[in-house]
Amino acid sequence: QVQLVGSGGGLVQAGGSLRLSCTASGRSFSTYAMGWFRQAPGKEREFVAAISRSTGYFGYADSVKGRFTISRDNAKNAVYLQMNSLKPEDTAIYYCAAVSTPLSTSVYYIADEYRYWGQGTQVTVSS
Repeated sequence: QVQLVGSGGGLVQAGGSLRLSCTASGRSFSTYAMGWFRQAPGKEREFVAAISRSTGYFGYADSVKGRFTISRDNAKNAVYLQMNSLKPEDTAIYYCAAVSTPLSTSVYYIADEYRYWGQGTQVTVSS
């Protein structure tokens, strides 16, 4: 089992940057594939980015490609989301998520595939 704590959200102007962090407690962080999702007011939760157990495989939603970068540091039990060129439509609560997997290169894009979720961190981008 793993517990996730997200941080790093805040208020930023359009065009600015934020870096979200998600720290995991528990053992064997390197056996979990990780993802970031977001939920804006009145909308369903949507996929943002994901990374495999190893650091070499990842995926992004089309809406954030070229602007967001997901990374992880297994030694620190952490996953990050670097968000650049932020837009007002990026405003949402951002959630990190984890799924245990034996597959070192698999990336997971569907929320239902993830078992563990962080509490969410608010990102607000002003125009």
